[in-house]
Amino acid sequence: MADLRAEEAATGTDDRSRPRAVLPALCATQITSWGIVYYAFPVLNARITTDTGWSTNATTAAFSAALLVSALAGIPVGRILDRHGPRAVMTAGSLLAVLAVTAIASAPNPTLFTGGWLLAGLAMSATFYQPAFAAVTRWWGTDRIRALTIVTLAGGLASTVFAPITAALAEQFHWRTTYLILAAILALITIPAHALALRAPWPPAPTVGPPLPTSGGSTARTRPFVLLAAAFTLSGFAVYAVVIGIVPLMTERGASATTAAWALGLGGAGQTLGRTLYASFAGRTSVTLRTAVLIAAGGATTAALGLVPGPIALLVTLSVAAGMVRGNLTLLQATAVSDRWGTAHYGHLSALLAAPVTIAAALAPWASATLAQLLGGYAPLFLALSCLSVAAVLLALAAGRRASG
Repeated sequence: MADLRAEEAATGTDDRSRPRAVLPALCATQITSWGIVYYAFPVLNARITTDTGWSTNATTAAFSAALLVSALAGIPVGRILDRHGPRAVMTAGSLLAVLAVTAIASAPNPTLFTGGWLLAGLAMSATFYQPAFAAVTRWWGTDRIRALTIVTLAGGLASTVFAPITAALAEQFHWRTTYLILAAILALITIPAHALALRAPWPPAPTVGPPLPTSGGSTARTRPFVLLAAAFTLSGFAVYAVVIGIVPLMTERGASATTAAWALGLGGAGQTLGRTLYASFAGRTSVTLRTAVLIAAGGATTAALGLVPGPIALLVTLSVAAGMVRGNLTLLQATAVSDRWGTAHYGHLSALLAAPVTIAAALAPWASATLAQLLGGYAPLFLALSCLSVAAVLLALAAGRRASG
C-alpha cells in the first residue's frame, strides 16, 4: 500500500486530482470513433462495391491498409503522448477522422478511396484504444485496471450501437450520404469531447515502482519485450482470424447465415462480459501466469470450435466463450507494459507492442480465407490457429522467465 500511495503522490493521480470528465468523454469517443471509422465499413462495403463496380478485394485492401498505417503511425504518436498528453493528439486525430470519412464518402475512384482510408489509419492511431489507454494509465495510476475496464466496456459497444445505425441510414440514403451523416456525428461528439475533457495537466512520469529505463526504445530491445511482442502477435493473429472465420465456420456446420451472424454478435457480448472479470483475475495471478492462461484459453476455445461439429447451440456457446477470452486479452495487452515496466514510457512501449498485433489483424482477413482454402475448410483452419496459440503461450512463459531472470 505504501508503494501505491507513493506512486499516486509522485504522479498526482490520487482520487482528488483525477480529471472527472475524462472517463465519460473517452467512453463516448471510443464508441463513436470505433463505430464510425471501423465498424461502418463492413456494413456498407457490399453497397459500395455494388454501386461503384469496384472489386471487394480493392475496397477491403484499402481498409486493411488503414490498419497497417495505424500500426506504424502509433509508434511516434505514443512518444508524443508520453511527453505531452492526449489532448492535442486525440483532438487532431478526431479532426483527421472527420476529414478521412468525408474523403471516403466523396472518392470518385479506388485510388482516392484508398487515400481516404490511409488518412483514416492516421486518425485511428490518434483516437482508438492506444491513446485512450495511455491517457487512462497515466491519469489513473494504481487504479488503472478499473478505468481501463470501463473504457473497453464502452468500446465493446461500438458495433452494437453503430452497426444498426449505419444499416438504418443506408436503408434511407446512398452509402456516400450515409458516410457524410456519420462524419457529422463524429465531428459533433469526438472533437469537442477530446478538446474540452482532456485539458487537465498531464501528470509527470512516476519515479517509483519498476526501475525506469532510460528510454522506451531501450526496453523495446530487450529479450522479454521482444518475446512478449511475438506472443501477442501470434495470439492476436489467431484471435482476429477466428472473428473473421466464425461465420463461414458456422455455415459449413449447417447454420443459416442469420444464425451465424448471431453467433458472431453474441461473441461480442461475451467479450464485454469477459472484460468485467479481468480485474478480479488480475488480482489473483502473476503477470506471467495470467498472460499464459489467457492465451491458452484462447487457443482452447479455438480448438473446440474446430473440433466440435454441433449442435449449433453448442457452437454458439463456444463463440460466446471465445468472446469472453478476447475481452480479457484486450485488457491483458492494455496492462502488459505498466505491469512489467511501469508507466513512464507507456505510450511509446504500448504502441510498439501493439504495432505487430495490429498488422496481424490487418492481414488476418486475407490470410484466414487463403489458409482455409488450402487446408480444406474452416474447421482445420481453427485447429491450425490453436497451434499458433500454443506457440504464443511458450513465448509468453519465456518472456516471463527472461524478465525475472
